[in-house]
Amino acid sequence: MPNPTDPTTILSRLEATIAARRAGASVSGPESSYVARLHAKGRGKIAQKVGEEATEVVIAALTGAPEALVGEAADLLFHLLVLIGDCGVSLADVTAELERREGISGIAEKASRSS
Repeated sequence: MPNPTDPTTILSRLEATIAARRAGASVSGPESSYVARLHAKGRGKIAQKVGEEATEVVIAALTGAPEALVGEAADLLFHLLVLIGDCGVSLADVTAELERREGISGIAEKASRSS
């Protein structure tokens, strides 16, 4: 049985909820959910929201309030899942890439991408 507090479990459930709401948007329209509303505005707006949330994460990190950082990080993860889903990329794709990189120095991994 999966651990309900496992971060990948909640992210997977969130990914499924986002996909269901994105699919439901075509039936019930953009007013049915926040995800449907974002989806209706297009990928550019979704990407903009990811940028805004990333900036808010940086600000929260620099102000030193852990609660604010937690909230903003949650917002960023949510919007990132909306964006990658809109692009046809799954959480499994991202975690597979992280697993591929595991144990590789960040310096070495970055160098391998530029060659």
